[in-house]
Amino acid sequence: MKIKNYTEVTEFILLGIPHTEGLETMLFVIFLFIYIFTLLGNFLILLAIISSSRLHTPMYFFLGLLSTFDIFFPSVSCPKMLVFLSGRSRAISYRGCATQLFFYHFIGCAEGVLYSVMSYDRFVAICHPLRYTIIMNPRLCVVFAICTSLISCIHATVLTSLTFQLPYCGPNEIDYYFCDIPVILPLACADSSLAQRVGFTNVGLWTLALFSTIIASYTRIGIAILRIRSAEGRSKAFSTCSAHLTAILCAWGPIIIIYFQSTPNPLLGAIVQILNNIVSPMLNSLIYSLRNKEVKRALKRVLCGSNFKDLN
Repeated sequence: MKIKNYTEVTEFILLGIPHTEGLETMLFVIFLFIYIFTLLGNFLILLAIISSSRLHTPMYFFLGLLSTFDIFFPSVSCPKMLVFLSGRSRAISYRGCATQLFFYHFIGCAEGVLYSVMSYDRFVAICHPLRYTIIMNPRLCVVFAICTSLISCIHATVLTSLTFQLPYCGPNEIDYYFCDIPVILPLACADSSLAQRVGFTNVGLWTLALFSTIIASYTRIGIAILRIRSAEGRSKAFSTCSAHLTAILCAWGPIIIIYFQSTPNPLLGAIVQILNNIVSPMLNSLIYSLRNKEVKRALKRVLCGSNFKDLN
């Protein structure tokens, strides 16, 4: 009986975005601009919410959390991607890879839960306006925030543990720009079918559950808006939801498209991931700053000084 000698992998090599050889310089400039704009835009929104007492409401509390997540979400993969696009090392340590995978799923799940919570907040505001401050009290908002973090931590821990409990002792080249489950599991030296099934079921069912709660909330909101008699009232009610709906479509639209593919396409998959965790956080800062009058006013106070006066 032969005993196989395996050498454990201590680092992985990120090969980058599929089918983009020779475009490294152009991609470096594009992603550097997007990353800086994302950090700056979301930081300004967070600063505006903190500095303006008028924005100390449940809606803007959750928006502040979303901006915080949008600062960290692209930071999971973008800095390392910028490093190897600039011509430096493509290597990432074993622990670094595990950390990247954990925080990708932790923050991704947290944003999904937060979108669901924000849709519930809009449902209460429009369908139960007289009870809004009673239902969405500060204590409940804090509970929602804590539950979002706990659920996301459990979700990410399960996926990371399943992925990295397997031995990795052979090829260490990851044909992608960051560490994610579908590109890491094929490198395992043991049967990864259980991890693949549990991972797919976990992510799929969780996404479906969150998306269902958002659909349910906005169905009730839509019915309530249609019952408003005045066109001005309907317009005002819809405007409070339009930014959130646009953000959801930008975040989940690409993911829905990828799941309806008849055959998997590595390049399209990479583009969807980039739209989801790099471009979408940048768009959120634009959506909530350009489509929200209160945020725009608060930003003007932050940028123009405390002497700025709103012109209504």
